[in-house]
Amino acid sequence: MPQIWAGVDIGKEHHHCVVVDERGERLLSRRVFNDEPALLELIADVLALSEDALWAVDINHGGAALLIGLLLSHDQPMVYITGLAVHQASAAYRGQGKTDEKDAFVIADQARMRQDLGLLRPGDEIAVDLRTLTARRLDLVNDRTRQTNRLRAQLLEFFPALERALNLSKKGPVMLLTGYQTSAAIRRSGARRIGTWLKNRKVKNAAMLAETAVEAARSQHTALPGETLAAAMVARIAKGVLTLDQEIAELDALIEARFNEHQHATVIRSLPGMGTLLGAEFIAATSGDLEAFGTADRMASFAGLSPVPRDSGRVIGNMRRPRRYHRGLLRAFYLSRWPA
Repeated sequence: MPQIWAGVDIGKEHHHCVVVDERGERLLSRRVFNDEPALLELIADVLALSEDALWAVDINHGGAALLIGLLLSHDQPMVYITGLAVHQASAAYRGQGKTDEKDAFVIADQARMRQDLGLLRPGDEIAVDLRTLTARRLDLVNDRTRQTNRLRAQLLEFFPALERALNLSKKGPVMLLTGYQTSAAIRRSGARRIGTWLKNRKVKNAAMLAETAVEAARSQHTALPGETLAAAMVARIAKGVLTLDQEIAELDALIEARFNEHQHATVIRSLPGMGTLLGAEFIAATSGDLEAFGTADRMASFAGLSPVPRDSGRVIGNMRRPRRYHRGLLRAFYLSRWPA
């Protein structure tokens, strides 16, 4: 059993550390910068109080990465307490103010009293890389969705028939909009010329797409105010969407190559519904170490798949989804079960 508990309230530029003994008395309280020299000095001072220490943090990534890496390099045991758990526990302590020092004390005291906190383990190199790659891919996919929605809204303002006819989730229609945006330009060029233009840019079903665009153009002969500028904006947004598509494709190749290097890649890919991308997200969410969960039930609870009983209060039934769960892991499980 540890002799002291060091709770660290993680921040972007600085952290606050509070150390308590077995009676909950404060032995150290310090605000430190998130820099290696300051953190190494903190670790040395805490270990000077007792070498049998247990560290606790409220964030296990981002700004906490350097501290966690230094603690792991010093073979220091460490547990993770969620920010929500710290917030809820703070209500039981004296005072209503919220300060970094109080949060650090709550983290340390909770680590002292609770026996159900699992130790943080270092993620393997591949899992860390996949976490970075999949997070970046998600950002790009969200950016593409926003750009596509903006593209639809802009096109709707002057050419609603074309907006209705095109499926902008596919590359071909977006490519079309980089060269042709107005009904007059599409009618003037004709289906054959547009089809050749699309074919030269390696668009699938170019002739059919060109016919669809020309048919939409025949339904509108009126040029609306601001059409010229709006058309130029549509072309610019469409080029941005294609750039995002290219970057997403490049990331997919990197994710596949890194995922295939993982020791569990073959087993994960053999699971029903698990492909390369979902497998990579699964490894990123679990840090590539399934033993950290102990049992399958604990993993299901962590992912939010196990309903929790709620007998108190006016509810319909007595089972609900847990309020805290890992969204990334839950997404991987749900999508893997989606019918093909």
